[in-house]
Amino acid sequence: MSEHYLTTPLSDEAVEQLCIGDTVYLTGIIYTGRDAAHKRLVEALDAGNPLPFDPKGAVIYYVGPSPAIPGYAIGAAGPTTSYRMDSYAPRLMEQGLKGMIGKGMRSADVKKSMVEHKAVYLGATGGAGALLSVRIKEARVIAYEDLGPEAIRELVVENFPVIVINDCRGGDQYAVPKLEDALGQA
Repeated sequence: MSEHYLTTPLSDEAVEQLCIGDTVYLTGIIYTGRDAAHKRLVEALDAGNPLPFDPKGAVIYYVGPSPAIPGYAIGAAGPTTSYRMDSYAPRLMEQGLKGMIGKGMRSADVKKSMVEHKAVYLGATGGAGALLSVRIKEARVIAYEDLGPEAIRELVVENFPVIVINDCRGGDQYAVPKLEDALGQA
């Protein structure tokens, strides 16, 4: 397991160096969005309309942050369960999305799409939203303001800590090895 300090947008080369279990510190711009926002993003693509941000090399964080408190860019910003975005994620990866941040397992279709499009799924620590928020230096709503906390935000992050859960080679941090393999018996 290695540590990586990466700046967004992510390139294929940056994603290819990541392996499951690696720690990544992201700096740059990431976007927020949950299921309601993802539905609108895919509807925009289906209608031939532009997205509110360029997905090429982008990272999206599955979060619905709480309101900012004085002196901070954002309130608590802990990850939400990722499977709710699974029906939308492959379409966004087709458009160039390189990273997704959340918690929990991903579907087989999403993992297949990560391999096909050289993308990565990163896990943020659930229950640590207040701690994660101090790594967010700026936040502004860029689309779907009517969704409130689930609106799409552009976040400027500095050394935002995440762990590689699914890499672009099909590795899965959550995969449970067979008991025989763990014991060295085949």
